Amino acid sequence: MATPLPLVRRHRLVLLAVAAQVLFLLGVAAAGYATTAWGRTLTLRTTPVDPRDLLYGDYVRLNYTISQLPSRLWRETGRAAQANEPVYVVLQPADGAYEATGVYAQEPAVEPRQVVLRGWVTNSWRHGLRLRYGLERYYVPEGLGRRLEKRPTLLVQVSIAPWGQARITRVTGY
Repeated sequence: MATPLPLVRRHRLVLLAVAAQVLFLLGVAAAGYATTAWGRTLTLRTTPVDPRDLLYGDYVRLNYTISQLPSRLWRETGRAAQANEPVYVVLQPADGAYEATGVYAQEPAVEPRQVVLRGWVTNSWRHGLRLRYGLERYYVPEGLGRRLEKRPTLLVQVSIAPWGQARITRVTGY
């Protein structure tokens, strides 16, 4: 029969487990704030779609112009993009917002005015790519979703941290 751990040792193990969980939660929260603080901010064009979540309330589904790209921007020769494949989209400023100039399977080196946004292929066909970035849902105050849905376009400010994490910081145009 196994002997039970002394009370002091069990107490330390419980404290260690609680401390690890608290540190994990603080790390997740800090990563979001660090993205905003140290990230490069850029503006993207999007078309809003207004669904509703019964648990969380109103949100706007954002359909970015960089979410559906022509296949000519795929820079990997000899193979097509696969569904769920991680990709790196190079963006550069054009007409007040950032536009895609290339889609790569590996993170490319970029010029100072360019930014790399990580995404995932949701669909690939002969003439184009459909991508998602994890920035497609933006929660809004109750009732604002319907107003946003009626707008033809919105501008979304996104902060991209040097380590690749992206976060919506502001939505304008309403």
